[in-house]
Amino acid sequence: MSIYAIVETGSKQYWVEPKSVLDVELLEGAEGQKEVVLDRVLFFTDGAKTSVGTPVVKGARVVCENLGAVRAPKVIHYRMRRRKASRRKHGHRQELLRLLVKEIKA
Repeated sequence: MSIYAIVETGSKQYWVEPKSVLDVELLEGAEGQKEVVLDRVLFFTDGAKTSVGTPVVKGARVVCENLGAVRAPKVIHYRMRRRKASRRKHGHRQELLRLLVKEIKA
């Protein structure tokens, strides 16, 4: 069993392991930082010891390296009303922050 944790950021939960890469919503103040710390750890295990937070595990944090901003694939929303000659097409690309998990501290 390996070390892993479940963290919450941007009102979403992510399963993280050391050396894994994840894309999260842009974080305030992380634009110029080289290192990002995620401290809302909901679950942590190292194989022998398991900690479940109520709601977060005290003292646990995930240290990540900031790999820069990326954009998600484009999402197309198309609306058409039949027999009305009414069509509406909208596109959206979400800005994301790519993080490399360096270590998980409990």
